[in-house]
Amino acid sequence: MPPSHRPVPISRIAAPLVAAAIEAGQAIMTIYDAGFSVEIKSDNSPVTQADAAGEKIILAALAQVAGDIPVIAEEEVAAGRIPRTDGTFFLVDPLDGTREFVQRRGDFTVNIALVEDRQPVFGIVYAPAKGRIFVGDVRGNAAWSAPVSREGAIGRRAPIHVRDRPRDGLSVVASQSHNTPETDAYLDQFDVAERLSFGSSLKICVVAAGEADLYPRLAPTCEWDIGAGDAILRAAGGKLLAPDGAPMRYGKDRFFNPGFVAAGDIDPPPIAPFMAA
Repeated sequence: MPPSHRPVPISRIAAPLVAAAIEAGQAIMTIYDAGFSVEIKSDNSPVTQADAAGEKIILAALAQVAGDIPVIAEEEVAAGRIPRTDGTFFLVDPLDGTREFVQRRGDFTVNIALVEDRQPVFGIVYAPAKGRIFVGDVRGNAAWSAPVSREGAIGRRAPIHVRDRPRDGLSVVASQSHNTPETDAYLDQFDVAERLSFGSSLKICVVAAGEADLYPRLAPTCEWDIGAGDAILRAAGGKLLAPDGAPMRYGKDRFFNPGFVAAGDIDPPPIAPFMAA
């Protein structure tokens, strides 16, 4: 069996990759505090020096702990360096929420995910400006969150789990940058008690942590945007579904997602009928 198809021991990679995510976050915050320039990529999305700095740190750590496993990293893909992804691979987004970073809103994250058989099995989401990290091991059915100091020290690790469906309406997470009339139409099916606004993959993590119940995204994303959050959500007892209502799969053409819905202790209807043609 090729090395990339063997199950990766999560216990072997978890600690060094958590450390790498925090180190990348520290490098990002140094640039955030000092000031930065913004360039526009071919897909009209912004990129800064922080994206490259964070990705360099994570790729070096992955080369040390799992050098035989392909890595799909956002800036590597933008540069045309795309390895084959049969079997097992990592997804890396060194700075998810670059718009939030540029606008100094603080809702940006470092994302690392491990995918096996087209499903995420391990994920790390670190929000350095918020001082919070989320980690999920799907095979072990274990997810946790902890505070992280600016010096990189991890505080008390608390298990997280999706909450039971509330009786008095849902808490729904909405994007700060990508809300649409189609999203509003989809949410009209539910009794919504409150709407929370976050950026980046934090939206998935707050569902995993039992701080919200539902997050529909009726606009495109890439797999590195959501893989880590998906792993954390699954490990916490939730689900992230493709537009047709099936569990999200990874390694798709161009690593493209047309949309998804993340949910806790509810079974949301498919978003496909509400998506713009």
